[in-house]
Amino acid sequence: METFQPLRDVWLSFFYLYGVGGFIFFLGIHIIKKTGAINLKLKRHRFWYRVMLIGYFYFVAFHAFFIILGLNT
Repeated sequence: METFQPLRDVWLSFFYLYGVGGFIFFLGIHIIKKTGAINLKLKRHRFWYRVMLIGYFYFVAFHAFFIILGLNT
């Protein structure tokens, strides 16, 4: 019978989610900037640009926090 390796399994999915998903997210951000769909000179565009970036890193930190909390119980 195979032993369960929660640390490897949990972190593997975490890195896949935020690694592959993050790559696609930042590729989209790059395309948005290159095509001129966002004008960072406008206050509302800067606001939403920051919301997207901070939101991504917030969810990474939030998810990592609860994984660590769950593994330590």
